[in-house]
Amino acid sequence: MSEIPNDRVYTEEHEWVQADPQDGTLLAVGITDYAQEALGDIVMVELPEVGDAMDHHQVLGALESPKSVSDVFCPVAGEIAAINEDLEDAPETVNDDPYGDGWLVKVRVADASVTAGLMSADAYGTFLKSQEDD
Repeated sequence: MSEIPNDRVYTEEHEWVQADPQDGTLLAVGITDYAQEALGDIVMVELPEVGDAMDHHQVLGALESPKSVSDVFCPVAGEIAAINEDLEDAPETVNDDPYGDGWLVKVRVADASVTAGLMSADAYGTFLKSQEDD
């Protein structure tokens, strides 16, 4: 089974969200280990601009692999506070370190409680198992 860290929450679209420990309204967003494995070798990352407003579940970018181009959805509504510019020259970082240096964006939210509806690591693991059973 894919790695699922306990220090963040997850979506059914295989994105993760992690609150900044010093500022709970700044949320890092990336894709899960499961998602990067399914995509294969990521060769290009398209991300929004800093300052862009995002709605919940709005497409915030795309990841391209030799297999396909996959949209990434914003798991929370807020403003793009930072993008991982390193991914422009090294998109494979998403494959190599999806929970660390492979983060995609940081979103500024009005209230950190917007993550309340997302899945815990345990719930996401259960969700993955249910997907495998289908």
